[in-house]
Amino acid sequence: MKRVLAALGLAVGMSAVAAGPAAADDNVVLQLKWVTQAQFGGYYVAQDKGFYEEAGLDVEIKPGGPDIAPEQVIAGGGADVIVDWMPAALAARERGVPLVNIAQPFAKSGMELTCLKETGITKPEDFKGKTLGVWFFGNEYPFLSWMSHLDIPTTGGEDGVTVIKQGFNVDPLIQKQADCISTMTYNEYWQVIDAGIPEDELVVFKYEDQGVATLEDGLYVMEENLQDPEFVDKMARFVKASMKGWDYAREHPDEAAEIVLDNDETGAQTEKHQKRMMREINKLTEGSDGTLNVEDYDRTVKTLLEGGSDPVITKEPEGAYTTAVTDKMKEM
Repeated sequence: MKRVLAALGLAVGMSAVAAGPAAADDNVVLQLKWVTQAQFGGYYVAQDKGFYEEAGLDVEIKPGGPDIAPEQVIAGGGADVIVDWMPAALAARERGVPLVNIAQPFAKSGMELTCLKETGITKPEDFKGKTLGVWFFGNEYPFLSWMSHLDIPTTGGEDGVTVIKQGFNVDPLIQKQADCISTMTYNEYWQVIDAGIPEDELVVFKYEDQGVATLEDGLYVMEENLQDPEFVDKMARFVKASMKGWDYAREHPDEAAEIVLDNDETGAQTEKHQKRMMREINKLTEGSDGTLNVEDYDRTVKTLLEGGSDPVITKEPEGAYTTAVTDKMKEM
């Protein structure tokens, strides 16, 4: 019944578009950073509720995964716009893939370090002599910058920390192979809870609170496409409709989670986890209209440049973001 109603709504939406100024929808291919989950709820909501169609857009949402690099997909012509974390996007830009941030739906970072209270860690200075699980593939740079600020070596020893490369799971903490592990507020943290470790037995350090957070889940396009006014207009409509989807997700989190589940072709996601994730994700998009905060951009760049002996970028980026799309969006 739900799908029938959705189909009827789709037909009405298409009639409205056909009757309006945009008789034919513009195609947009969106490549996600990861698999279908509430992390991308706003886009699925915008599609399901007809917000894209109202904007004269036909949007294809392509899920990501462990073997899919959004930067490579868009560079190869497989997408018009991608969801990416800024460290990866800036690294790709320095390597010759001219990605440009056109919007920033996520106003805050969800990255954190979660520790077992029994280790005696109560503050960052207590990391000395401990073993910490860290995600790599570009996700390690905020951590390395943080340790650099604390003047804590990442080469082990009593005055340093031992770093283990953490997979995309929480096993090192559960099996007590690490004193702390990397988690996201909306995903792995809750996997720890579900594994049987109660919240009162954990100590959490949010990267936002430590001043070393980097921007996550921004929207990026290829620089050359921004020279086309029609492409800028299309992206402005896309961002506006997407933010409408995120606004709806905040107002109706459970319904948004159900929409995500409807789009999960793998069947791997659970209702409990997606509803919980949607509520946590909504905290990260709250207050954002899609416009990039330049101060947050500057902090991200500074953090990446200070990422230890092997920084993700080696010089200040030029032209890595534009306000042309969100400026156009605000005129609509």
